[in-house]
Amino acid sequence: MAFSDESRQSLIPNFLYTSSFSTTNRLMEKFNNNSNPNLYRSASIPKDEQKLVIPAPSEPFGKIEMYSPQFYAACTAGGILSCGLTHMTVTPLDLVKCNMQIDPVKYKSISSGFGVLLKEQGVRGFFRGWVPTLLGYSAQGACKFGFYEFFKKYYSDIAGPEYATKYKTLIYLAGSASAELIADVALCPMEAVKVRVQTQPGFARGLGDGLPKFVRSEGALGLYKGLVPLWGRQIPYTMMKFASFETIVEMFYKYAIPTPKNECSKSFQLGVSFAGGYVAGVLCAIVSHPADNLVSFLNNAKGASVGDAVKKLGVWGLFTRGLPLRIVMIGTLTGAQWGIYDAFKVFVGLPTTGGAAPPAAIEPAKA
Repeated sequence: MAFSDESRQSLIPNFLYTSSFSTTNRLMEKFNNNSNPNLYRSASIPKDEQKLVIPAPSEPFGKIEMYSPQFYAACTAGGILSCGLTHMTVTPLDLVKCNMQIDPVKYKSISSGFGVLLKEQGVRGFFRGWVPTLLGYSAQGACKFGFYEFFKKYYSDIAGPEYATKYKTLIYLAGSASAELIADVALCPMEAVKVRVQTQPGFARGLGDGLPKFVRSEGALGLYKGLVPLWGRQIPYTMMKFASFETIVEMFYKYAIPTPKNECSKSFQLGVSFAGGYVAGVLCAIVSHPADNLVSFLNNAKGASVGDAVKKLGVWGLFTRGLPLRIVMIGTLTGAQWGIYDAFKVFVGLPTTGGAAPPAAIEPAKA
């Protein structure tokens, strides 16, 4: 079993980390005899001597095997960081966007929306609802990225190497849709409280008093009133987010970047991840915007229906109200999410996302 290409890039050769004295002695003997010019290349070590290996400095959590439980745990942690932190950071933009969707007469534009909020609620008002935002989107990110990696591998194994490569876009779409179906169940309660806190001044200060008040008013099931519209917003959004990102990054490395991905520096690969994520985010915002307007309307108005939303906003309003701000917000958000997610993967010793063949084409499914 040979070590990976990434492990060979450690400052000190990886075979020096082994705890086996016999291996070290054998290699030192070869060095003294000066008979092996490739001494510092990866050495094949017998299986019985690989049981105790000290991780290299570039692998702080030890060597993580691809598609192992540790791999999915790392992807889940990366998803928590990427979604939770980014959504919390853009809370002011989200606050203005939600209010423009709910009360377009009062919040006529982005600039006037910020002005109204500043006048009525002060600077602190710009971060109203940040706690349910952080908790809700952290839970969503954990499921979104963790399950995406799982379902991508699962569907690739079902398809087999040939069809996984041929129909890779379908695998990206199916994997992301399956992951988001689960992720939105985790997000929905916090999203309901967030929208109510952000769009109804005086309803609550935040999650601590907003959640009990919401449950008293609408019941526990009321927290999931917006689940179907949320699926309508998030599933197309996530399908576009993952499938377009994987495709865009692959095209970058194939047509725009002369150097193969495995020869590019990690910092350069992270830059590609951010750029690909930003472009994907713009497409996501356009596809999912009508459902986003529905979610904001339903969570703001007690007893409201989809028909009420269409009647008040109009079909054109569903597609366009608040769209420019959402394009800026989601483009930046998605670019940052992919940057953070891949940065975490690099930190734990995993490769960045995209620009490679589907899992089944790399490693056959294990029986």
